[in-house]
Amino acid sequence: MRDLPIALLRTFMVVAETLNLTAAANQLHKAPSTISMQLNRLEDLVANPLMERGQHGVRLTATGMQLKSHAQQLLNLHDQIVGSFQNIDISGQVRLGTHDQYASRTLTPLLKAFILSYPEAQLEVFCDHRPHYLTDMLEQGKIDIALVEMPANSGGGIRLRRDELVWVRAKDHNVHQQATLPLAVFDEGCYHRNYARKALEQSARPYRIAFTSQSRAGVLAAVRAGIGVGIIPRHTLEEDLVVIEEDLPALPETEVAVFTAARINEATRRLAQTIEESPLFGNN
Repeated sequence: MRDLPIALLRTFMVVAETLNLTAAANQLHKAPSTISMQLNRLEDLVANPLMERGQHGVRLTATGMQLKSHAQQLLNLHDQIVGSFQNIDISGQVRLGTHDQYASRTLTPLLKAFILSYPEAQLEVFCDHRPHYLTDMLEQGKIDIALVEMPANSGGGIRLRRDELVWVRAKDHNVHQQATLPLAVFDEGCYHRNYARKALEQSARPYRIAFTSQSRAGVLAAVRAGIGVGIIPRHTLEEDLVVIEEDLPALPETEVAVFTAARINEATRRLAQTIEESPLFGNN
């Protein structure tokens, strides 16, 4: 077998994660035809089909699954080696504060790449569901970057993405039809909770707080169990959840924003720039 170019493996991994050529092309800032050409070249090199292309996306073959399990290890090692030589002089403490819906989902590949590219940087991540608490920590010098969800048009920070809040339920639970709507929400201080309560009170819809948690995982576990209806940004919707489009009042738009301390080291500046430029936070 001939050598497998790193660039082709990166493209393959993005397609393997999204299972959609158009989504992968958008994420990589390339034309879908370019993505297809790169996949074809990789398949020629391994002498086996890696994916089955269909009308609604792609599906990994057995060979594709096998390559996926090894390719990420190879890419991680490659990035670690390159980073150790290219960025050896970039070090220092990098303190990031964010909501766990980003730390556990969207930020994961960015933080992994950052750690591998800047091995001498000391990354610390602090999670909290209250955006103003995180921006206060920034002003107090306790963190260097705050990646938070703010009310749309509220000002401050660099705005990365606009989204809308939606009501969600589990596919097999119609809890939204109960006379008194049960809610599964974050603790006090969360915009989602405050917006939901205000919208329900203005529409005279009875409700009760059925479940509270400090984590997205806890809230969604309650939603999946049928304990209550949840409120999440639309772009974070997961496949086993259903958006409730009728019977409940509309919720407002929000924006993903990044705030950076006035004085930061080079490692922190690199992470802030990576977040700001990432297509993961770009507008769809």
